[in-house]
Amino acid sequence: MILTFDVGNSETTIGLFEGDTLRAHWRMMTDVPRTADELGVLLRGFLAGADIALGDVHGVAIGSVVPRVTQPLADACRGWLPAQRIEVLDATSRLPITLAVDEPWSVGTDRIINTLVASRLYARDAIVVDLGTATTFDCITRDAVFLGGVIAPGVRTSAETLFRRTSKLPATELVAPARTIGTRTEACIRSGVMFGAAESIDGIVRRIMAEWPGPDRPLVIGTGGLAELFAPICTCFDVVDPHLTLRGLAMAFDLVAPGR
Repeated sequence: MILTFDVGNSETTIGLFEGDTLRAHWRMMTDVPRTADELGVLLRGFLAGADIALGDVHGVAIGSVVPRVTQPLADACRGWLPAQRIEVLDATSRLPITLAVDEPWSVGTDRIINTLVASRLYARDAIVVDLGTATTFDCITRDAVFLGGVIAPGVRTSAETLFRRTSKLPATELVAPARTIGTRTEACIRSGVMFGAAESIDGIVRRIMAEWPGPDRPLVIGTGGLAELFAPICTCFDVVDPHLTLRGLAMAFDLVAPGR
């Protein structure tokens, strides 16, 4: 089995793959400082809770956009798991993709992995909308070329800024209200945050499509922790796969195998 880590700025998503099958997945906070030993204890606890024997994990793939977490996490996997091979993936990894941008070394690992997995799974041009701490729009061709994209503030980031800067507005959970016009403060906030974000996502996708270089309409794939929440209120998504990046990490692990 392969253990995959998608380390984002707010959360780290972990997936356990047996072949192409996602056997288990977990989330943990990224912005809590932890030593390698603390991370190792957490990982063993996750596996034990899912009745997965440590000996069944033979490889690890780490994709991280948070450098201070990358090394302790890799050390935890080396010290606390019996994995035979650990791959830390980034822009220098030898993957069958092309980064057709001005500064390829600056492209986040998640966007690199999304390019790989979207082109291989769907074999067509695609826009991957990844809803995390930031909302990113990755423009990908069917032959695995990353054309660039858009980075916008994440939904939670925008909502937290609103709550922090407006003393009389209460913090509220991210749930779409039944109606746009709210009659209570909480409903007004939910409407503004949720529908405002949905319209922003649909609008940016529409603008990207207007500039798309190829003749075919790209497939729009929603992923990330909030993708399923926004799927009912966005009109642009053709496919929603919250674990797309984890699948890509497992795929990349096989592609960068020694000797390839």
